[in-house]
Amino acid sequence: MRRSAAAGATTAVAAPGAEASAGVGAGPIPAPAPAAAAPAPAVRQTLRTEFPFQLPRGYVDESGTVHQDGVMRLATARDELVPLRDVRVQENPAYLSVVLLGRVITRLGSVPMVHDGIVENMFASDLAFLQDFYRQINAEGHTRAAVQCPHCAEPFEVELGGSRLGES
Repeated sequence: MRRSAAAGATTAVAAPGAEASAGVGAGPIPAPAPAAAAPAPAVRQTLRTEFPFQLPRGYVDESGTVHQDGVMRLATARDELVPLRDVRVQENPAYLSVVLLGRVITRLGSVPMVHDGIVENMFASDLAFLQDFYRQINAEGHTRAAVQCPHCAEPFEVELGGSRLGES
């Protein structure tokens, strides 16, 4: 028997699997949980390799059509090494980003094939946007962190890094 401190009442405590005798707390006691639960099946995480974007201005093709929506994939080591052998990059290192972006942009509007010549004819603001986007998805990933409010213990996410170098 155990005594409740709040009301001074006595309640019966039965052994696991037994039923309490008649009186206070009588009735069936639920069966105990299984001793060893089977391990949960491994959840397979998929790696996200393509990221949609929308250019600030858009690429204007030879017919005058503006293309803004596109997709960029994650870069491989090969994507970053092959352009270093390109003569244009060797003569002008600033051309590296043009060649590299031409390799990793998989779709741009209805343009049939994206290559460095397409990137070369983009507006400077779109090129700067794509360079930042490339850096974000390849080098930095996301800069969000899960945190908890110290006052109410409510979980939420915060952005740790800015979108431009030097911001935080």
